[in-house]
Amino acid sequence: MPLIEEVAARRFERIGSHSHIRGLGLDENGKAKFVADGMVGQTKAREAAGIAVKLIKKGKLAGKGILLVGPTGSGKTAIAMGIAKELGEDVPFVQISGSEIYSAEIKKTEFLKQALRRAIGVRISEERRVYEGKVERIQINKTKHPFNPYVEVPESVTITLKTKDDEKTIRAGREIAYQLLEMGIEEGDVVQLDAETGRVSKLGTTKGEEGLFFKKVVEVPSGPVLKIKEFTYTVSLSDLDLVNSRAGGIFSVFFGGGLEITDEIREKVDETVKQWVEEGKAVLVPGVLFIDECHMLDIEAFSFLARAMENELSPILILATNRGVTKIRGTDLEAPHGIPIDMLDRLLIINTEPYKREEIKEIVKIRAIEEGIEISEDAIDYIAELGEKTSLRYAVQLLAPASVLATGGEVKREHIEKAEGYFSDIKRSTEYVRKLEGMLQ
Repeated sequence: MPLIEEVAARRFERIGSHSHIRGLGLDENGKAKFVADGMVGQTKAREAAGIAVKLIKKGKLAGKGILLVGPTGSGKTAIAMGIAKELGEDVPFVQISGSEIYSAEIKKTEFLKQALRRAIGVRISEERRVYEGKVERIQINKTKHPFNPYVEVPESVTITLKTKDDEKTIRAGREIAYQLLEMGIEEGDVVQLDAETGRVSKLGTTKGEEGLFFKKVVEVPSGPVLKIKEFTYTVSLSDLDLVNSRAGGIFSVFFGGGLEITDEIREKVDETVKQWVEEGKAVLVPGVLFIDECHMLDIEAFSFLARAMENELSPILILATNRGVTKIRGTDLEAPHGIPIDMLDRLLIINTEPYKREEIKEIVKIRAIEEGIEISEDAIDYIAELGEKTSLRYAVQLLAPASVLATGGEVKREHIEKAEGYFSDIKRSTEYVRKLEGMLQ
């Protein structure tokens, strides 16, 4: 008897630091739940963010922004992501660091322009005539290859599509026949044929078994075979800028390469988008541009952002910092959070607080579930204790190495202690270096 083993499909999966965030975790009255939507604690900051979301939806935050101020690891990025999630699932969320604008390849203002336009989505809707249904019969007619008489190539196809209410037989040319062959379309599959472009889409199969091509099992469509369907997709203004740019050639669309797009191209794109909106073909989706470590921005960058916030095509700007009174980069002037006063006047400031032990415990539980790690209550208590003494980020980072030490089994306290021994927190690392410095004196 031959040995046959089932092999699970493998795919690359990266778990981000904030992949568990689903929203701000507020109830219908705008009050923060202790644990909800991946958020834990920070009730005052989350409720303030909820008010900001309402202002954004009512269009009353135009020309203004949000500043999140708090210590490292106090949930500033999580709150910014929560705001974006509350605004809608397809709302663009662009995250950059203040230090990213300094590049030898591209000017600071150009980098910020591209970031701002990446954070503005255009939801385009269009109606198309399509043939949609289950393949009842398919016959591909072949002919001899014009350059090789011993090889047959598709010439045309006759296909019968059926829905719950209708049935049609259509004949199509060589291009569609090639697509059907390449996709492995067979009887029982559900397909969609664009009547105008001839593009074929495979929606799945109606068969009980998914078969060789691992198609998704779907139901037989209802209604007529030939129908008008609305298709909606979201692109950013930056995507449209790249497509309309010809300065860098076709490769600039795929590789970018530090291409600086001219203002003329952007103005042309803006006019086109405004026309689409007026004709009802598109809807603007202002997203969120989140700039972490905003104290790294210089006076020129702040001046540019202040002007950009007043533009009618502008995303929601959220800044974050953990600095108090510090120098504005590029000057000798000191200001709160390293931000010019005229920029601070445009910002709603939300403060975040260090997490308490009970909050850290809940965060550890959520991260363990997100990363697929089984962990004991004793280990959770010990990590929460570490997080309170050191930092939340250090405590959560010990989960992955502890899981390796547990060889995929349940993570216990001794595994956390071992991981703690291998990887130092900031305080222990600083003390270690100080001892070495003392030895060298």
